[in-house]
Amino acid sequence: MCCSAAEKTLSLHQQFPPRLFTMRTRAELIFYTPMVTYTKQPISIADQMAMLKNRGLLFDDEKAAVECLKIISYFRLANYWKPMESDKVNHVFKPKSKFENVVTLYNFDKDLRTLIFSAIQSIEIALRTKVIQIVSSNCGAFWFSDESLFSNTTIFSKCLSNIEEELKRSKEDFLIEHYAKYDNPPYPPAWKTLEVSSFGTLSKLYCNLADNNLKKQIARELGLPQHLYLESWIKSLSVLRNCIAHHARIWNRKYPWKPQLPKKLQNPWIQDNGISQEKLYAQLCCIAYLLDAICPNNGFKKNLKSLLAEYPIVDVAAMGFPKLWYDEPIWK
Repeated sequence: MCCSAAEKTLSLHQQFPPRLFTMRTRAELIFYTPMVTYTKQPISIADQMAMLKNRGLLFDDEKAAVECLKIISYFRLANYWKPMESDKVNHVFKPKSKFENVVTLYNFDKDLRTLIFSAIQSIEIALRTKVIQIVSSNCGAFWFSDESLFSNTTIFSKCLSNIEEELKRSKEDFLIEHYAKYDNPPYPPAWKTLEVSSFGTLSKLYCNLADNNLKKQIARELGLPQHLYLESWIKSLSVLRNCIAHHARIWNRKYPWKPQLPKKLQNPWIQDNGISQEKLYAQLCCIAYLLDAICPNNGFKKNLKSLLAEYPIVDVAAMGFPKLWYDEPIWK
């Protein structure tokens, strides 16, 4: 006997709590996922070792592996042995997979984070300086608090709220001295306030500016022909920086923000138009380009090549590197 849609819905409500399924439109089916109680308990490092060996992972030095698991958690290292698994469901390792290679990959990712963080820091400081100088010269000392200068009022309000919180948290001497002397307007000028704002807040302020001519001027100072490229680049780099700040894996991650990759730029750039925008290589190209515009004698490219040479077991294709990446104009 056929049931009506309402009867089917009622039946599902009786079987599962409402939070276990959703109905997006009347024309769509009802999808539900029964929840399961988590029952796994913590296990000792000895048991962790036994489980890894049972799944096929090899160890050159089991004592050293135990010491490693005491300072780097099992689940953090799991991010680095997943590429070595032949069975992702049962976590069975490919033949000849070694714990030491997992640690090597972890150390590579740590060194890569350090290199990229330093590079993004230089980009962030240069962008912050140019935004403060150019927008303040055209819109006054307190432009960041003027809603009329921004396109989206919701984003503006969130940015201003973030700025207020950042000012409250800051213990910088120049802010303490400012508040001891001035109480009006309620904020210090942009050249003081934006020095303590986060990269995320700074990038949102730039992207939300209503005056595209100002944004283009800033973009051109960084070697980009128009602001839309710079907007996508700093959004993606802000996400990457947050991953690094939280010590997250970066080498083979897929990133939600994809930088726009122009076919041609005024300075040396990439010629391969087939690279993945969601992989790290695309962002490394953007970083290298921006650093060349900020400080032509920077050592980022040399240091990146040295790092890759130091870790030959790393599969650069997992980061989106094309086969002949080193022949690209930007990397020469």
